[in-house]
Amino acid sequence: MRTTRTARRKAALLAAAGISAALALTGCSGSGGKSSEEKPSAGQGAGGKAADTPRIKIAMITHSGEGDTFWDIVQSGAKAAAAKDNVDFLYSANKEGKEQASLIEAAVDQKVQGIVVTLAKPEAVGAAVKKAVAAGIPVVTINSGGRHSPGLGALSHIGQDEAVAGEGVGAELNTRGKKKALCVIHEQGNVSLEERCAGVKKTFRGSVENLNVEGTNMPATTSSIEAKLQASKDIDVVVTLGAPFADATVKAKEGAGSTAEVDTFDLNAAVVKSLKSKAVGFAVDQQPYLQGYLAIDEIWLNRTNGNVLGGGKPVLTGPAIVTEKDVPALEKYTARGTR
Repeated sequence: MRTTRTARRKAALLAAAGISAALALTGCSGSGGKSSEEKPSAGQGAGGKAADTPRIKIAMITHSGEGDTFWDIVQSGAKAAAAKDNVDFLYSANKEGKEQASLIEAAVDQKVQGIVVTLAKPEAVGAAVKKAVAAGIPVVTINSGGRHSPGLGALSHIGQDEAVAGEGVGAELNTRGKKKALCVIHEQGNVSLEERCAGVKKTFRGSVENLNVEGTNMPATTSSIEAKLQASKDIDVVVTLGAPFADATVKAKEGAGSTAEVDTFDLNAAVVKSLKSKAVGFAVDQQPYLQGYLAIDEIWLNRTNGNVLGGGKPVLTGPAIVTEKDVPALEKYTARGTR
């Protein structure tokens, strides 16, 4: 098993590092403390009628904060699956681990039939996830903290291997001849973001410095990056860990008079536009729409047919490195909010 895992890890790294194409490849935010209930019309996004299985309620609880379009894309996928599967979809989020745990416990108290949750801060939310599992509620983890998922009793984890993704970025920076990288962490304590920067450092032959910023305050984030680029003129590449922070870095670069390349994890319409103009060198796509869609679909399949995706092993949705060459294939999808 160890040999197989190593082989898969190497294969994923090679794919991320050596292929500039949208292959089937962190960390992300939404609205702190905000919740909403979504009841899609039958067949919305599914091209037909909703399933005739009994209607169930599934809650998705993430670690998202404000200002990140990533979670809008995740929700788009979840809503499409919910419409197809005759599911009441409830979404709530809080960037603070303790508050996210409270939201999970509230969903358990509501007796939902399934929970989708992120594990950016596993120590804070682990007990709440175990409470859900103990109550007989199927739990699927997505996006972050995948290595903690099995120990908490989740059916499976859906997302990318963050360490492999970071290693792929480091290898790509080597091919681009970069020497000094700044890795911008927009949420302190998020294990997936830390794994990404650690992965970059592992394979990058140059030096890597991490910079923590206040991701929910974009003006402050831009100022912090600009100040760092002014102080360290030898930084020749900035790696951001979420799509909105790429745009902030492009602005910071201009303000600092820096020539550093800007690269990023995650996609949105703005990043694709920046890839097209070459303001951003490359992006790492982990397919957030697919994460939301598969998570809802898995819980529905488990409730109605006893299925478990991936046999309980992680279901990988990334990483894949995309560049300006991939823009024509991506523009129509990012324009409608599904990539």
